[in-house]
Amino acid sequence: MSDNPTINSIGRRKTAVARIQMKPGSGTVVVNQKPLEEYFPTVALQNILLHPFVTANQPKNWDINVTTNGGGTTGQIGAIRLAIARALLKNDPELREAFRAEGLLTRDSRKKERKKAGQPGARKRHQFSKR
Repeated sequence: MSDNPTINSIGRRKTAVARIQMKPGSGTVVVNQKPLEEYFPTVALQNILLHPFVTANQPKNWDINVTTNGGGTTGQIGAIRLAIARALLKNDPELREAFRAEGLLTRDSRKKERKKAGQPGARKRHQFSKR
């Protein structure tokens, strides 16, 4: 580990961006100045966020301060998860194979397709009329 104990990382998904500062501590997670349980109230979302820690066998070793904006709940969770995985990888490069196997280092680049001109949606077309 480097001289600076704080690890900064960034993650993105759809239009959501998450910036994290991670330092050794007791396992507190703060998202946009709110506790994790308040910002993401469901257990399923909390488990997605903590998945990199479970994979690395380090569930309560880090304090995390997250700043996220853009997108919705699912996009923000995906961005935070990617940022945490990247930060843990900076701390311990030997985790790369385990994270790769779980798909934690792959950035999900899917975005909403733009609406096309003259049509009601991105893929939807006006009804065809033969006569």
